Amino acid sequence: MASRNTYTAKMELNRKNKAAAGLMSEQFGDVADMAIHMTYYQNGANPLLMIRKVNIFPTSSAYFKMDCMIKGCEGGGFDLTPIVKGMVKAKTREKKGTLDCRGRFAEAADGHARIEYEISIRYRKSSR
Repeated sequence: MASRNTYTAKMELNRKNKAAAGLMSEQFGDVADMAIHMTYYQNGANPLLMIRKVNIFPTSSAYFKMDCMIKGCEGGGFDLTPIVKGMVKAKTREKKGTLDCRGRFAEAADGHARIEYEISIRYRKSSR
C-alpha cells in the first residue's frame, strides 16, 4: 500500500510541475515542434536500458525533466530545460549530448545512470 501512495504522490507532483511549466506555445512561441531522442544507460552487465523518443508540440507542456529509469533512484533524473532554453534563445536546430543522473541510489555509486540525447527543433516561419 505504501508503494501505491508513493506512486500517487509522485504522479501528482509531476502533474503540478507540468502545469507550472506552462505550455510550449506560451513559453516558446517560435517553436513549431520538437523531438527529443534519448537512450538510457545503466551501469552493469546489460548497459542499454531503454530508447525513447518524445514528440513535443505547441499544446504540450514545456516541462523537460525526465525521470531516472532506475528503480530506487531518489531525486534523480535528467533536466533538459536549460538545454532547450539555450537552443531556442540561439535558434539552434539540433543538439546532441549526455547527462548523468545525480540522484541517490543506495545500491550503486555515483554515475548509476546516464542518457545520450539528441534534440531537434523546428521553428515557425516568420510572417514578414
